[in-house]
Amino acid sequence: MSTTTDRTPHTPADLAAHCRSMAERARKAAIDLGGVPSLKKSAALRHAAAAIRADVPAILAANRADIAASAGTGLTAAAAERLLLDEKRVEGIAAGLEAVAALPDPVGELIEESTRPSGLVIRKVRVPLGVIFFIYESRPNVTADAAAVALASGNAIILRGGKEAAQSSRAIVDCVRRGIAAAGLPVDGVQLVDTADRAAVGEFLKFDDLIDLVIPRGGEQLIRRVCAEARMPVLKHFTGNCHVYVDRAADLAMAREITVNAKCQRMGVCNAAESLLVHRDVAKTFLPEIGAALAERGIEIVGDAATRSLLTGAGVATDADFAAEFLGPKISVAVVDSLDAAIDHINRFGSRHTDAIVTADRAAAERFAARVDTAVAIVNASTRFNDGGELGLGAEIGISTDKLHARGPCGTRELTTYKYVVTGTGQIRS
Repeated sequence: MSTTTDRTPHTPADLAAHCRSMAERARKAAIDLGGVPSLKKSAALRHAAAAIRADVPAILAANRADIAASAGTGLTAAAAERLLLDEKRVEGIAAGLEAVAALPDPVGELIEESTRPSGLVIRKVRVPLGVIFFIYESRPNVTADAAAVALASGNAIILRGGKEAAQSSRAIVDCVRRGIAAAGLPVDGVQLVDTADRAAVGEFLKFDDLIDLVIPRGGEQLIRRVCAEARMPVLKHFTGNCHVYVDRAADLAMAREITVNAKCQRMGVCNAAESLLVHRDVAKTFLPEIGAALAERGIEIVGDAATRSLLTGAGVATDADFAAEFLGPKISVAVVDSLDAAIDHINRFGSRHTDAIVTADRAAAERFAARVDTAVAIVNASTRFNDGGELGLGAEIGISTDKLHARGPCGTRELTTYKYVVTGTGQIRS
C-alpha cells in the first residue's frame, strides 16, 4: 500500500504508461465508490484519522526531512510556513478528516422531482464527478483535506503534491489508504503520484477519457500552465487579492479589528486582505489609527495621494500594487469618495476571491454584496472566514473564482454533479 516516491527518471513512453495506469485504477475505484453507502465512507475517514494520530512521530519525522531538503531552495517565507507541521497541526489534520466524516453525504440527494403528463417520473439526483486530478504545492494538510473531501463525495482522487512536501504527503496518504482499506473500500480511490518527474503533470492533463476534473492549487504560474494544457475542465482561482472596505457608516473600532485580522492573522494565504479601501468621510479619523496598528505589526503601506497625505511614510501605490497578491507584510490603501467608487475599484483590481465591507448601513451592505463581482462577499467580518471549515463545508479542496459549476470554497457538494433518472411504466414516444 506504500506510495513511495520514485525519483528514477522514466522514458517518455514509460512515464505515459505509468500515469495512465494510475488514472485507469482511479477510474475503476471511482465507479466502485459511486455507490458506497455513507456509513462506509465515514468509517474510512474515521479510520484514517486514527491512523494519523497513531503515526504522529513518523509524520513529523517525514516533515522534518522535507524541511531539511528544502533548505537553500529559495522557498519563500509564506511557503515555508505552510510546509511546517507540529503536533497541533497534525491533530488538526486528523480532526479535519473526522469533521468531513460527520458531514451529510451529498451523493444520492434528490434535487428535484416531477411527473410529466406522459406519466414519466423525472428525478434529478446528485452523483459524484468521478476522478479528480489535484495538483498542489507545499501544504501537507491539504493532502488530507483533498483526500477526505473527494472520498466523502464518492470520488477517486489522484494527488500531485509539491516536491517540498513529498515525504510529509506520502506519510499522510499512507495513513489515509490504511483507513480506506480498513473500511473495505478500494484504496486506489486515493493515490499519490509516485514520480517526481514534472512531465507527469502533462501526461495526466491529457487523460480526458479517464479524469473528469483537474484542480490546481498553488502559484499563479502553475495554475495558468494547467489551464493551458488540460483537456478536461479546470476548477481554480489565480490569485487572492482580497479587499476590506471601510464605509462611511462603519464602526471604526470594528473596522480596525477586522482589518488587522484580515491582513495580519496569517499573511501567506489566499484569503488574507491585500487592499484596504476607506471612505473619504472617515479617512482622517481611521487611517492614522489603522496605519499605526499595521506599522506595529511590520506591515508596509503603499497608497494613493489621499492616503499618503494622511499617513507619513506610506509609499506610492501603482496600479500593479492595487492588483497584487502580496502574501506578506505589505498592503495597498486607497481613499474612495463613495460606496460605488469602492465597488468599482474592487471590480477593477480584485481577483473575485473574497471582499469585505464594514458598515452599519444595511442598504450599503446589501448593495456591496450584490454589485461586487466576488466569490465571497463578507459583511462586518474578516476575509479570513472564506474557508471551507469556517463556512460549514468541513475541509475544502480549494476556492474557486470561476462562475460555472462551483464558486467559493469547494467541499463535498461542489465535487458532485447530477443525473436525471427517468422512470416509466412502459411508455413509448409517438
